[in-house]
Formats: sequence, C-alpha cells, structure tokens
Amino acid sequence: MSSKFSIKVEQLSKCYQLYDKPQDRLKQMLFSRSKTYYREFWALRDVSFEIAPGETVGIIGRNGSGKSSLLQMICGTLSPTSGTVTTHGRLAALLELGAGFNTEFTGRENVLLNAAILGFPQEQMLERMGEILAFSELDDFLDQPVKTYSSGMYARLAFSIAIHVDPEILIVDEALAVGDARFVAKCMRRIKDIQKTGASILFVSHDVSSVRTLCDRAIWLDKGRMLEQGDVFPVTGRYMEMMFQDDDASDDDEHEAMHSANVPVLGNVLAEVAAEDIALDSRPVTHWGSHKGLILSAAVLDANGARRDVHEWGKSMEIRISLRIPQSIDREHLSVAVSIKDLKGSDLIVSTTHDFESRRLPDDEEFEVSFTLTNPLVTGKYLLVAAVENRLHRDIHYYEYIEGAHYFSSLADQRFFGLFQPPISQEIVAPALDLKLKKLAA
Repeated sequence: MSSKFSIKVEQLSKCYQLYDKPQDRLKQMLFSRSKTYYREFWALRDVSFEIAPGETVGIIGRNGSGKSSLLQMICGTLSPTSGTVTTHGRLAALLELGAGFNTEFTGRENVLLNAAILGFPQEQMLERMGEILAFSELDDFLDQPVKTYSSGMYARLAFSIAIHVDPEILIVDEALAVGDARFVAKCMRRIKDIQKTGASILFVSHDVSSVRTLCDRAIWLDKGRMLEQGDVFPVTGRYMEMMFQDDDASDDDEHEAMHSANVPVLGNVLAEVAAEDIALDSRPVTHWGSHKGLILSAAVLDANGARRDVHEWGKSMEIRISLRIPQSIDREHLSVAVSIKDLKGSDLIVSTTHDFESRRLPDDEEFEVSFTLTNPLVTGKYLLVAAVENRLHRDIHYYEYIEGAHYFSSLADQRFFGLFQPPISQEIVAPALDLKLKKLAA
C-alpha cells in the first residue's frame, strides 16, 4: 500500500429528516418551498481524521454517538450528507449482524457472494472454504440458509469471511459482542495476527479494555461530533471519566449531602504534602471524581517503607494511601481501592477495603490505608490506581479516582512468561518408583 493513508475522512456529516406523520413526507415533496415539514437530526457532523497504513484505531462513544453511521459511510453502504471518505486497499467490514448477507442463501453461497463484492477471486475463496469452515466452526450449517442462523453463527461466519479475504483495511463494529467468550478470544488473536501483516484496523467497542489492548489511537465521538482523538490511553481515560460523571449526575438526590461537604482543593492538598517523600505523581492518566482532593498521597513502597520506582520480583511491597476525608461523608459504605495496571490499562491486581470482611474506615478525618503483598509482577512497567468509593449500590460512585498515582517498574533476574508470576509450589510424583522403593523396603 503506497498511499500515506488507508482511510481519510474529511468534514463528514450525515443528516436525517425526521417526520412526525407519514403524510408530512408528501407535503414536503409538494410544498417544500413554502414550509418545512421535518426536523433535522445530525447523526454525524464535521468529522475529519486519517488512519495510516498498519495503524489500529478505536472508535469509542455512547449509544447514538454516530459510530455506526461513520463506519457505514466509510464502507460505502451509507451516503453522507456532506464531506468525503477516501480509502486505499481492500476493505472488509463486520457491521451490524447480517449486513452483506442474503438470508435465502446458504452460508457457503454467502461466502462466495461476499468474496465477489470485495473483488476477491472466486477460485481462491473456494480454496479457502475449508479454512473458513474450520474457523467458523459451523460444520454442516455452512450449507444451510443463513436465515436459520443464530446471532452467534452470523458473527462467526461474518468474521471468518472478513479475515480470509486478505483485508488491507478491517472494520469491526461490535459484531463480536454476540459471540461466546472462547470464540471472541479466538477472534482477538486473529485480529492481532492481521495487525502484524500491516493492515489498518478500525475497531468499535464499548469495552475500553479491548480498545486499549488492540489500538494505537482512539477517536471519541459524542452526539455526532468528534470530541477528541489521540493516544488510546488518555482518550479512553477521559471517556471513562465522562461516563462515570454522567452516572453521578443522574443521582443528585442521593449525593446532595456529599457534594455540600467542605472538601479541600487538590492544589492546596498537594502543596501541603509536597515536602513529603510520598506524594501523587504529577502525570496521572486521569483524575476525576465528585470529591477530588481526598487522596493526599499514593505510592508503592519497599519493605522498609521507602517509595521506589523499581521493585524486585518476589520481594515484599506495600501500597500506602494517605487520605483526608471529612466526617460529613458517611463511613458506612466507604471503601478505598487500589489497582495495579499495565501501560495498556488492563487491571492486573485489584484490592479494596470492601473485599471479604468489608472493613469500616475510621471516623478520623486523616488516616492511611495499607495493602501489603509479595511482588508477583514480571519485568515491565506498571502504574498504580488509587480510588475512594461509595459501595452502597451495585454501581460504584467514585469520590475520587486517580489512574497513574505512581508509575513504577518491576524487575526479575530471570525470564518469566505470563503477566505475573506468584510463588508456586511444585512437586514431581513418580508412582512406579515409589512402589518399587516400598517393595525393596519390605
């Protein structure tokens, strides 16, 4: 692919005309010059971006933000009201379930139909039919009409077709959400294989962890407009902050007393603890909550209680959180939580004072919470998350959430596989040898 971009979107917009009554459509056709009988709804407005060859970009946003409309216009199945879309390379897409399928055709016939639509030679697709059958695990259903398929079977067939046409651009629009966990994991592995071929991938998902794991960049849409684009970690972090703030705003009555509490301003708090060895990192990925400033400091310490940026595998380490919480905040359901994440944002270790015994926090305004563990982290870079939570309801309310309170590394003197390596006891038992020894002893 010689072009500097795989996908280029320029000032893309899509407007729908909404009519209150069916007869208003006819009136609009006849009397459009004198009166307008519809309301405009802009599904997408003035969106522009480029995706380079080999780049994987995540599209995030709430339902109704314009994600699906954007992807449909990129794929050419929906005409824009204004703006342009330019693509370079064979494009394979997984849009809404059933898109591109003829329900009267069998699965095998739909494979050939989609290959023809994408300009993929029929001879090559016939040669790969066995691979498609094996990956989709449809067995005899491949020769049944797709109208008899379940949603999961649709997803299996659609993904199997998309990855076997040698796509230079792959678009995935939450079609995997209906698959079982094993098949989704299988698809994720194949997406990573496609990444290695240099293909560009546009990935839409409500699962921020999946977006962070797969994508280099993120584009955040809201109400049809692009709010932000950039490195995946900070963009998804601010998106999560917005989502939780919206949840909090919908519960004003419950938290009215909490918001009226006299809480110290974060800047003043940091000034007070600036001289201490343990403080908040000045570069958190995200920092938000209804009561920012409750967490005075958060750090990962060694066995001697000293803050360290490098911790040795297998050694004791302590996560210590210092807090100042006004007595006006009820302790009944108050919890302090910590998490250690990798730099992709995946939670590796999570612990809260609400776990197991659900410890009640002290009534004192200032106190510390300590979490002690033996470092199981393999060699790599990590970050600490510190949070103060209200666990009254299933949906957690965050008084404060700091993602990146302390960045640190773990170092092991031997090579480990996996994400972390806890102490493991091993034993080798040879029953035949043991029986032989017993006979000799007798």
